Amino acid sequence: MNKWWVPAVVVLAGIVVVAGLALHKPHSPLSGEVADDPALVQRGRYLAAAGDCASCHTVSDASPYAGGLAMPVPLVGTIHTPNITPDAQTGIGTWSLAAFDRAVRYGIRKDGKNLYPAMPYVSYAKVDDEDIKALYAYFKYGVRAVSQVNPAPSAAWPMTMRWPLQLWNVAFFDGSRYQIKSGHDAQWNRGAYLAQGLAHCGTCHTPRGIGFQQVALDETGSGYLSGALLGKWEAYNITSDSNAGIGSWSPEQLREYLATGNVPGVAQAAGPMAEAVAHSFSQMNRDDMAALAAYVKTTPPVSTGTPHPRQAQGTPSDVVAGLRGVSFNDATAKPARIFLGACASCHHWTGAGTRDGYYPSLFHNSTVGAPNPNNLAQVILHGLHRKTASQDIRMPAFGSTLSDKEVAALVNFLTGQFGANAAQMTEEGVSKLR
Repeated sequence: MNKWWVPAVVVLAGIVVVAGLALHKPHSPLSGEVADDPALVQRGRYLAAAGDCASCHTVSDASPYAGGLAMPVPLVGTIHTPNITPDAQTGIGTWSLAAFDRAVRYGIRKDGKNLYPAMPYVSYAKVDDEDIKALYAYFKYGVRAVSQVNPAPSAAWPMTMRWPLQLWNVAFFDGSRYQIKSGHDAQWNRGAYLAQGLAHCGTCHTPRGIGFQQVALDETGSGYLSGALLGKWEAYNITSDSNAGIGSWSPEQLREYLATGNVPGVAQAAGPMAEAVAHSFSQMNRDDMAALAAYVKTTPPVSTGTPHPRQAQGTPSDVVAGLRGVSFNDATAKPARIFLGACASCHHWTGAGTRDGYYPSLFHNSTVGAPNPNNLAQVILHGLHRKTASQDIRMPAFGSTLSDKEVAALVNFLTGQFGANAAQMTEEGVSKLR
């Protein structure tokens, strides 16, 4: 059968693609220069913290914003974050305000090539012009120039080609600014502006679609902030659902969590969230944290059908009784021995932690009680460091002293004693996380 129409369809599809790419070449609305105004630079410093720029662009405290962080990207391989210091050769020292804006809000480098959406420009597009100018002033005048060339992506051609990202943008990126919603007060709108824009909460906490795009960009979309996998970590459901999300939290508890990452009896931040607390949320003023809490607490509830965190029905005295009954000559008691040797010195052998919450209770622990045990295994393997103005929380890493089998056994012991006895980790699972 002569399928004469096939070439016509191919040509038509090519015309559509070319037209779409031609129409999707955004130009920054900003132009001109930005003065070295100390107040503007300080404002930009604050906004850079709100945007958590340091978490991705700082590997060493000795070279802030010099980039170099390795990030795995699906189908591409490992990319490294760029140097965004004002160094003229290796950083952004020669970038104009318009070039800076195109990178931050449109995902386009100075040379015209597209950035991978690992850079959350989809969220940063919400940021208004004045805040972009302040950020530019900070990175131009308030950051020390560092000469550092970072590695190119590890993938081989053709996965390193950038033009397909233009198609991704056509499909998933609208580049719109945040618009004030008249049905809400100023505090709520400020919180929405921050959460959807600079704080880019949805980047981690919203599920991804078939094209690795966020399935929703704000509270009007289905699944927004309902939790997602972030590499080998799980970003939890933070919708207002009282069962699966944080609907049972008070606004004060949420503000405390953002400021310190530690709310005794409620939750403790680890992994990427601990970094966000240390580098971003804890640097924000109380009004902005209150605004974020006011917004997040009103997001539509999304129920996953599983309560989080789930806690054991026992008490510290039950743990004591159980451990007293263990015969430590029995090979099956090894997880209990690991717990007593690795965990009990800080969290107490009852699992009750300390009264001030510095060493949190394992009974009321958002990581131990999670349905997915990956985050707990990650903390055991890699430890934890979360430093804020009021706290410097440290937990040692046990990845070098415990085998995969031992970590899995310890995870299952902890979830059985203090969680809901449902999360099960395997030796193979730990190996993948490691």
